[in-house]
Amino acid sequence: MKYLKNENEFKSLINSGTVLVDFYADWCGPCQLLGKELEKLETRSNDVKILKVDTDKFQNLAKEYRIISIPTIMIYKDGKCVNTNTGYLTKEELEDLLK
Repeated sequence: MKYLKNENEFKSLINSGTVLVDFYADWCGPCQLLGKELEKLETRSNDVKILKVDTDKFQNLAKEYRIISIPTIMIYKDGKCVNTNTGYLTKEELEDLLK
């Protein structure tokens, strides 16, 4: 799991392979629960990169990607968004989104 450190690296990180992007905030309860599910997913799936984006730190990205509710999951395959979901999901539901 990688935490975004620099807004400029976002596009290069989602550009290749399958990347699950988690738009979250530290104060958000459902985001914290989802984070635990993402940790479970990470231990089982080597072919999916997980990128966490703190919407408080990266407000410009949240605005650019129209994040109006958190947690929001966006799944990218080779730079193209193929799925978006808002709210808490279990590890099993996350796996289904990645299929």
